[in-house]
Amino acid sequence: MAGGAVLLAAVTLAAQAGAPHSVMASAAPPAPTGRPVARVNGAVLTDRDLLREMYAIFPYARQHNGGFPKPMEADIRAGALKMIEFEELVYQEAQQRKMTISPDRLNRAEREFRQQFHTPDQYSTYLAAECKGSVQVLRSRIRRSLLIDDLLNTEVTTRAKVSVSEAEAYYQHNTERFRLPELFAVQTISVYVPKNATAQQAREARRRADDVLKQARSTHSYEEFGALAERASDDDYRVVMGDHRQVDPSKLPLQVVAALRRMQPGQISDLIQVEDVYTVVRLNQHDSPRLQTFEQVKDSLQQMLQRKKTEELRSELNARLRRNARVEEL
Repeated sequence: MAGGAVLLAAVTLAAQAGAPHSVMASAAPPAPTGRPVARVNGAVLTDRDLLREMYAIFPYARQHNGGFPKPMEADIRAGALKMIEFEELVYQEAQQRKMTISPDRLNRAEREFRQQFHTPDQYSTYLAAECKGSVQVLRSRIRRSLLIDDLLNTEVTTRAKVSVSEAEAYYQHNTERFRLPELFAVQTISVYVPKNATAQQAREARRRADDVLKQARSTHSYEEFGALAERASDDDYRVVMGDHRQVDPSKLPLQVVAALRRMQPGQISDLIQVEDVYTVVRLNQHDSPRLQTFEQVKDSLQQMLQRKKTEELRSELNARLRRNARVEEL
């Protein structure tokens, strides 16, 4: 996360809501006391910093008495610890480069930060709990966050930008990644023939299937067919109006695919028998296999490449800063 978000996360650290937590969430972690959890080149990071980052990674915990899901808690803690170490390394690098924050920018950031609080009392509570009641301590923390943001902007954000020409070059060299498969959007109503059915049971299943087909043919919309599926279908899709969403033809029986290829959207098939199942299919949409054009994927492709480049640059920066640093986890 960006350095400025550290302060935003801190707003709720001092006063977590007391709502009941879910079964999946553990009890709220012990209140932070300022106990050291790591040292980065001698700078001490505390359990307050760690818990703040854990809430930033998993903000949902704030709605559950501050508890984290038990299966995830160890991973959240480990990730948060690495993040606060990284941010401290970035801050120290900014100091070594003698980067500065102008007084006007610092004042503006302080005003914006105070606006995160709904009442003066909330701000005072935060200041007492997190900054020893000192505005100067708060301003020092804001300055630290802005320096982290600035260095990350220089080393990561600016360098991670992907131009349209770069995205197009990637598209041209990876064309097959943008080829979409054939898909059928379908609804079904199925009638099962009982296992080891007698001749009478088989005839009854066929009679019921014929009746279902007749009723299906009288429907005129997705909703009407879906309502019939809920009442009459034996398959599990009846609970979602018989809707399979979009399906690759390789996942469908050959008899069903053959019928679908002869149909237009909105049409209903004849009765299709696949082993001991009679099925009626409604075709809602048929997408032929096709190659997406660059214009269709340009925006999402730029975003994907930029996210990938951002992750790579952050990882490289972290490795570079750690190379000659002394990081101790306590």
